[in-house]
Amino acid sequence: MDLEIAVVGAQGAGVAADEGADRIELCNALELGGITPSQGLLEAALETVAGRLGIHPLIRCRPGDFLYSPTELDTMAREIRYVLGKGARGVVFGALTGDGRIDMASTRQLAEAARGADATVELTFHRAIDQTADPVAAVERLLELGFTRVLSSGGAATAGAGLATLQRMHKLASGELQIMAGGGVTLDDIPAMRDCGLDAVHLSAKKTVSTLSTGAISLGTSDDSDPTAYIVTDRRLVRAARAAAGPSIN
Repeated sequence: MDLEIAVVGAQGAGVAADEGADRIELCNALELGGITPSQGLLEAALETVAGRLGIHPLIRCRPGDFLYSPTELDTMAREIRYVLGKGARGVVFGALTGDGRIDMASTRQLAEAARGADATVELTFHRAIDQTADPVAAVERLLELGFTRVLSSGGAATAGAGLATLQRMHKLASGELQIMAGGGVTLDDIPAMRDCGLDAVHLSAKKTVSTLSTGAISLGTSDDSDPTAYIVTDRRLVRAARAAAGPSIN
C-alpha cells in the first residue's frame, strides 16, 4: 500500500521521508482539521525532504465548513499556484454545496488553477467527501473532474468503521481514482484495509508534546486545554505504519 502521512512541520516531513512514506499531506493547525501551510513551512519541508517523497499541501483557507465564497476560492486558487510553483507535487482540496454534494463548479475552478500551474499535478479531494450525502455517488463526480485520489473514512467516524463503504468506493473507481483510507486510522486497521484491496492509507502518526508547568497561562483559549501542548510526528508510529502497509504500490 501507499502510505501518506499528514504533517505540520519540517521535522515531521523529515521523519516521513526517513521512514519510507510515499508522500505527505502538509498543513498547519491539524487540531482544526488542517489549513493551508505557511510559506515558510512549505519551503522548509521541501528542503528537508530533498525530493525523497512528494509533498501535497492542503489547500484550505480557513477551518469550518467547505462552502466557499468567490473571494475564498480566489484565495485558494492563489495558494494552489504558489505551492505548485515552489515544487509541491500535488494539492489537496475540496468544496461542497449546502445540500451535501460536491460543488462541481468550485472544485473545477480549483482543479483548473492547479492544472494551469502544473499539467502533471496530482489532485486529492479531502475528507469533505465524508460530509456528502452519499460518498459512493460522490466518487463518480470526482472521476468526472479527473482527480488522482480521494481521502475518505467511508463517511464513518473512522476509516475502520467505514471499511465496507470504502470497498464500494474502490470498486466503483475501477483503478481510475485511488481511494485512500483516512480518519482515525490505527495500526491495527491497516492490514484489514490492505487485505480488502485498498492500496493507500493516510494517518497523522502524531504525538502531543507538552511543557506544561505551574503558572502557564492560556494565550487565547477559554477552556482548560494545555496551552503549551503541540503536535509532532512520531517516528515509531510512521515506521510501524510502513511495516503494516507493506511495500508501496509503485
